Amino acid sequence: MSDHASDFVLQAISFDTLEGWKDDDPSGLFEVMRSCRRQITDVKPYRTGSLGLNSEDLLPLLAAAADFTPSSPASARAFFETHCRPFLIRRKDGNSGFVTAFYEPDIDVSERPDEIFRFPFYRRPDDLIDLDDTNRPVGLDKAYAFGRLHGGHVTAYPDRRTIDQGFLEGRGLEIAWARSKVDVFFVHVQGAARLRYQDGRIGRITYAAKAGHAFSAIGKLLIERGEIDRAEISMQAIRAWLARNPERVDEVLWHNRSYIFFRDAPIADPQAGPIAAAKVPLLAGRALAVDRMIHTFGFPFFIRAESLTHLDQGRPFRRLMLALDTGSAIVGPARGDIFTGSGNMAGESAGTVRNPADFAILIPNAAAGRFD
Repeated sequence: MSDHASDFVLQAISFDTLEGWKDDDPSGLFEVMRSCRRQITDVKPYRTGSLGLNSEDLLPLLAAAADFTPSSPASARAFFETHCRPFLIRRKDGNSGFVTAFYEPDIDVSERPDEIFRFPFYRRPDDLIDLDDTNRPVGLDKAYAFGRLHGGHVTAYPDRRTIDQGFLEGRGLEIAWARSKVDVFFVHVQGAARLRYQDGRIGRITYAAKAGHAFSAIGKLLIERGEIDRAEISMQAIRAWLARNPERVDEVLWHNRSYIFFRDAPIADPQAGPIAAAKVPLLAGRALAVDRMIHTFGFPFFIRAESLTHLDQGRPFRRLMLALDTGSAIVGPARGDIFTGSGNMAGESAGTVRNPADFAILIPNAAAGRFD
């Protein structure tokens, strides 16, 4: 484990002590694992997080999954019991983990702007460049992964306010136009959307890049200002506040300087989930966004959130999931974002998830010895 992961430890446990494990059915993960294996072997390995687990550590598990079809929930669990060892992620500050949720919105759009459809989704601009230690200008925070190359100089890219006020107009970067800037903002937060065009076509967009500024949660801002009670905060509560205060929408949205750019994502299977950071379709209820600076995509996590009950018909949330995505707000070793699916019902489910949770990572046997 590297120094970057020094704020937590992995505690070896047994499947017998993994509360809720015996009631889970992880059968749906095997097709996703096959997709992960194809991505790693045919395209490129996933970036290694500071925990030190890499795609090579994961491949024996994925190879075994490629030739395995579970006949029952018990056989699916037995597969993981055979090939992995569970480790509880324990934060050294004593705090529990935490989960939220995300979904893929359905947004009505037009391929041309008019008096109704006025708010664009933008493609990545050609003057936006990836930053690393070799090209980041002195004085620009290391958190900036993107910047602007203009006239031979690298600077921070314009923020949400500047872009909303027209910085990118006239460059032909628009994918489509929505009727609501609030809808566009929340697609930025979710990182993907299904686009429903006026002629009945359905498109899909997914994250391509960001302007580089840090994500700032507008829910936190509204709590701090006393506009929404902390106990009542949710996506629905934030949307309702914005609807009641149209004259303050810009000011609040511009508080989050982060701005997201998208790319078209062809729809091979309309029923499949969006393709996110791990470059495989997300499976509703089984895909987890994690902090990619710490964790590596493709690894299984068992999430237990006793107070999260509305996703499982009143039962506590206890599921094996795969790390397949990331996000600016997902920071820390035991911090996750649960993908609830696509459309309005998935959004209703996702919007109120803010729950403490226990995180256990399943490490393939050959690599597990490094963490004993």
